[in-house]
Amino acid sequence: MNNPLSDRINNLTTSQTLAMAALARELKAQGKDIISLSLGEPDFNTPDFIKEAAKRAIDENYSTYSPVDGYMELKEAICRKFKRDNNLDYQPSNIVVSTGAKQSLYNIAQCMINPGDEVILPAPYWVSYFEIIKIAGGIPVEVPTSVETDFKITPDQLEKAITPKTKMIWYSSPCNPSGSVYNREELTALSQVVLKHNGIYVVADEIYEHINFSESFCSIASIPGMFDRTITVNGVAKAFAMTGWRIGYIGASEVIAKACTKMQGQVTSGANSIAQRATITAVDADPSVLNDMVEAFKNRRDLVVGLVKTIPGFKMNVPEGAFYVFPDVSYYFGKTLRGKLINNADDFSMYLLSEATVATVTGDAFGNPNCIRFSYATSEAVLKEAMKRIKAALV
Repeated sequence: MNNPLSDRINNLTTSQTLAMAALARELKAQGKDIISLSLGEPDFNTPDFIKEAAKRAIDENYSTYSPVDGYMELKEAICRKFKRDNNLDYQPSNIVVSTGAKQSLYNIAQCMINPGDEVILPAPYWVSYFEIIKIAGGIPVEVPTSVETDFKITPDQLEKAITPKTKMIWYSSPCNPSGSVYNREELTALSQVVLKHNGIYVVADEIYEHINFSESFCSIASIPGMFDRTITVNGVAKAFAMTGWRIGYIGASEVIAKACTKMQGQVTSGANSIAQRATITAVDADPSVLNDMVEAFKNRRDLVVGLVKTIPGFKMNVPEGAFYVFPDVSYYFGKTLRGKLINNADDFSMYLLSEATVATVTGDAFGNPNCIRFSYATSEAVLKEAMKRIKAALV
């Protein structure tokens, strides 16, 4: 029988983070002792004050369809958050609430990218950027970085990557997977390049904004000249441990916000009503409520960095945010370990799964084939055991 599926879906790559997580679950179901460090999900519970807000919303019968672009009260709360945390003066008409930041990104791509448009991706980049851009007919243009440059691009690299077909630049800070954080000086220098070219827009993915150990976070939209050229993407999944609540949002010019609302109206309509009401409470909360969680992540970061440094052949930066480490493991390429030839990061990641029983994600999924990513969003005891297993499998 002929394949009935569209070329679009046949050409779409499966998310390798989700694929590795599924494989780890499958092996666990078979009775194998797998430590999974593949998914980027906080291991904390949603704070009680947010759960209480959701319960009130249920009792208050917020059970009907929500507005496509989000409840007005939530959009007003998001505007307050943008002003408080980012010094950005968005109005409710600039805000669109979606079913997770991933849908926000998908909406942007569908509304902004024409077939053949080029989108610059500083690599490493979050795994789904590449495929979301491809679905829209865009051409991802990777700009490579390395551990030696803290996985950040320079203005010169950006300038050289721009062509007459360049439409957008997508990046995350703090970065998934590298944990790198662009400071204001660095973003100002990159903005000067963008502003030299008409018609280029920046998508700033700031989902890890509050999981930041550097005190140097900056929203590029706050840099003079960049407000109307930036689409700011954020959400509550990471900072408030609300991954399953599925609420993300954008701040953008009114014409872009209206377009994203139009797109969303034909795909999913408004996001979950109860989750939206709870999110009002979350984004209105002072970020200091997150201090204990952020401190725990910082302690784990320090623990993992120290342990990774004892593993032969691993090179890494010190991540300033998010909850990942992204070591360069190219030292092992071409070597044979326990009878298995390691050709690349894919092989290395699968080797760690089979021999160390630790699930990681190949850096190839993030545009950097020399690295692997693992999450430290788990207990210190589990992290110590995982690093012990990895080290034992390599010596």
